[in-house]
This record gives sequence, structure tokens and C-alpha cells, in this order.
Amino acid sequence: MSTNTIGKYRWTICTLLFFATTVNYLDRQVLSLLAPSLSETYGWSNGDYANITSVFQFVYAISMLFAGRIIDRLGTKSGYTWAIIIWSIGAILHALAIPLGEATAAVLGLFGIGAVSVSIAGFMISRAVLGFGEAGNFPAAIKATAEYFPKKERAFATGIFNSGTNVGAILAPLSVPYIAAAWGWQTAFILIGAVGFLWLIFWWMYYEKPEDQKRLSKEEYDYIHSDKEEESVGAQEKVAWAKLLGYRQTWAFAFGKFMTDGVWWFFLFWLPAYLKAQYDMEKTEIALPLTVLYSMTMVGSIGGGAFPMYFINKGYAPYDGRMRAMFLIALIPLVVLLAQPLGGISFWIPVLLIGVGASAHQAWSANIFTTVSDMFPKKAVASVVGIGGMAGGLGGVFVSKVAGALFDHYKEIGQIQTGYSIMFTFCAVAYVIAWTVMKSLVPKYKLITDL
Repeated sequence: MSTNTIGKYRWTICTLLFFATTVNYLDRQVLSLLAPSLSETYGWSNGDYANITSVFQFVYAISMLFAGRIIDRLGTKSGYTWAIIIWSIGAILHALAIPLGEATAAVLGLFGIGAVSVSIAGFMISRAVLGFGEAGNFPAAIKATAEYFPKKERAFATGIFNSGTNVGAILAPLSVPYIAAAWGWQTAFILIGAVGFLWLIFWWMYYEKPEDQKRLSKEEYDYIHSDKEEESVGAQEKVAWAKLLGYRQTWAFAFGKFMTDGVWWFFLFWLPAYLKAQYDMEKTEIALPLTVLYSMTMVGSIGGGAFPMYFINKGYAPYDGRMRAMFLIALIPLVVLLAQPLGGISFWIPVLLIGVGASAHQAWSANIFTTVSDMFPKKAVASVVGIGGMAGGLGGVFVSKVAGALFDHYKEIGQIQTGYSIMFTFCAVAYVIAWTVMKSLVPKYKLITDL
């Protein structure tokens, strides 16, 4: 049956997921781009900035666990709607960080709690709301992908919508520094945060469950549901977290996320600070190198999602083909080991090497998400993604806290480059470690059918 005969409406859904993920990453990156100037204005240390970013990551991590469960219960349409409303409000709240901080300090003072930095408190509250809302994006998007795509297309579809993370990361340095320079940093948070409400209009116009979707042809509906082995599994019963934690497949996904999510967030949150510390670049000066770096990651996101098809077309089960592809992908970030040794030649060398590593992360991300829908029935996908997302968020907290402490320590002794060398080494080897443990936990493909 040809593609034209089947229909293409599922790709409209994929497009909606792509734009939601773009908005998601636009909102979370605004602070990192403004951090060097905000740090100077409000006197933040690297540890202070790490604490602010860690609040986002910690709340995001805990919320991911419940976001998956809530989206499984509410359904994809309503769950996604609430997620983007909350995170858009959180993004806009950053513009009110100072009055929020003043109010927080006043309340804490009533309870006899000592001085609290107004700016730090205000940004922590804003980041917490943002993290709570943004936790819903990936569980909802992965669930929508499982609803609208057969297994053989899921990694490619995931790679496409996951490339929204790259587009968001590209658009942010092309817009945020210039908005801040023209109208102030508060306006940057307000304008970028408001974009999510525009997306909601199209989501409510075009998304329905496949069985209720009038724009979906019978041929495409049958094609989406062509995975017979999965269709034999019930789709409505509640699955307990305790039961999901009893599977090695859950722990493999969670460990892979714990080891590697922090790498991406380190690049996202700390690269502007790195360019400032190492090359004294800030504000609009960082726009071009960061745009080039995140443009490179588009290759990994889309190409990495399609890569496993090479092995699957050779007869491998989806999981087995995916793991072979992921092993090769895990080797690519090792080039980041050269970022600091060669960084003295030009800032473009670490930018390009980190771009290669970040591109590999996106290829890895597209595939690790899809291992869940490979092995779990649709009713459990969002919950398992939530468990793994929590693990990834906690890994991000760990990376941020360690990074902040390292940078402050080495800055005091005039060797901040050493701190970045240590962090880049971790970023380079994290994927090989993650793959090795994942493969040890789940050496061969096995569909879970007893949920």
C-alpha cells in the first residue's frame, strides 16, 4: 500500500508536537542566555546560578513522575493543554522575579527566617513553576506518538518532534539577547512565554484521539494500529508504579536518562556562561556561535531517529536495531574530550566539537525515548517516560550542582578552565556508560505483555 493511499494526517500531529517542543525549549533557555548579565547585575556566583537552575531541574524531575501518570489519566489532549498553560505562565513569571523575591523574603521574615536574596528567591519560584509545567511535554508527546504511529515509524517521528528542542535552542540566541537589549530582560521573558498560548489554538483545532479523529482515513487508522502483538494487550487498565519498577526495562530507560539528560542541560544552561568565562563573550556576541552549535544538533535529532531503520530493515527487532544504533551514537560525544585542549586556538573549535556532542545527544534522545514504546504497551508509555524523566531531571540537578561548585572553586584559584575540562570529560563518556548499563539490564528485546 502506498503512502498516498494510507494518508498522512499522522504527520500533522507530529508537526504539532514539534512546535510544542520548540516552545518548550525556547522558554527554558531564556534564563541561560541572560544569566551572564543577570549575574553581574545581582551578584550571583556560579553556585547561585546552579541553585536557580537546579530548582527547575528538581521540580521538573519530580513532576515528570506525576506528569506521566496524569497524562495517562487525563488523556493526551487535555494533559498537553494544562502542561503548556502552566509552563507559559511560569515563563512569564520570570519577568516578575524581583517583586516575587521581595514578597517571598517578607513572608519568610514573618517566620523568623533570615535574609534571603531577593533575586535568587524570585527566579527560583519562577523556575519551579516553569519546571512543573514543562514536565508534561515529553510524556504527552511520546504518548501522542504511540497513539498515531506504528512502531517502525516512531523513532523517526520522535526524532522530528524532538528536533524542536534544537529549533528552540537556535531561535533563543537569535531573539532573546536582541529583545533584552532593545526592551529589557523582563520583556524577553514575557514575549517568549506568551508564544505557548498561540500553540494551544492549533492543538485544539487539530488534535483528537485516532478513534475520534474525523480527518483520519480508515486506511491510515488501520496502518497506525498494524502492530498486532501490541494490540492484543489491554489498553485501559491502570498500571501501578510499583509494578513498572519491577521491570528491568524501566530501570534501563531510567538509568540511560539519569546519565545523559544532565549533559544536554549542562550544554543548554552553561554554554553562555562558558563563553563568558573563557572568551569574555556575552549578550549579542554569543548569538552566532550558539546558533551554529544548536543548528548542528538538527542533524542528530532527525538523522538519529532514522538511523535504527538501517538495522530494522535488515531484520532486527525494533529494540535490538535501536540498541545497535545507540551504541554507535554513544561513541560520537567522545570528541568533546578535545574541546578544552584545542580551545586555545579559537572559540569556534570547542563550539563545533560541543555541537557534534550535542547533536549525538539528540540522536540518542530520539532513540532512548522510543525504547519505551518498543517494549511497553501504550497504556504504560507515558508513566514509564515519566519515571525516566524524573531520573533524567535528578541527573541534571547533580550535574548543575557539581558544575557550580567546580567553577566557583577553580575560579577562586584562577583555573576555571580546569573546571570546564572536568565537566566536558563527563559529558564525553556519559553515553558509553549509559549504553553499557542499559544493554546489561536488557540484553535482548522482550515485549511486556503482562501489564
